[in-house]
Amino acid sequence: MDFFTVPTATFRVLFVLVVLSHARRRIVHFAVTEHPTQEWTLQQLREAFPWNQSPQYLLRDRDAIYGEHLVAVIEGMGIEEVLTAPRSPWQNPYVERLVGSIRRECLDHIVVWNQRSLRRILQSYFAYYEHSRTHLALAKDSPEPRAVETREQGRIVSIPQVVGLHHRYRRQAA
Repeated sequence: MDFFTVPTATFRVLFVLVVLSHARRRIVHFAVTEHPTQEWTLQQLREAFPWNQSPQYLLRDRDAIYGEHLVAVIEGMGIEEVLTAPRSPWQNPYVERLVGSIRRECLDHIVVWNQRSLRRILQSYFAYYEHSRTHLALAKDSPEPRAVETREQGRIVSIPQVVGLHHRYRRQAA
């Protein structure tokens, strides 16, 4: 889990919390706020893992926004906390790679107006990320596995995604 910032067209800074599952690179939860607090962060953690669906480990950095109560909440959920060393983003490579991909493939090409627009953009990007974007570590598959399409299934069509920034190519019967 990690935070990253996004500047808006009105010169405000929005904070995005993202929780990523390492196994298939799935986005478990994300949230956007202009003023992150410890209480807000704890609530987002509870929303990320409802109904006792918590993971065995939670890898995070030492950001002060998590606060002192996070340890108690994590222990109460039965999660073992793993902290990275100070100023060592390479120790959490999956989420850092995700943040870089979000910036390069989406946010560098779009103007963000406010929280609502950022949330809508990120929902669109994460749908693309989960169902269409391939990953070398997943044998060139997406986090949600896809079936291999054969030539007999029809011609190839382009489906625009993420406001037309990316496309998914599928076979469609005529």
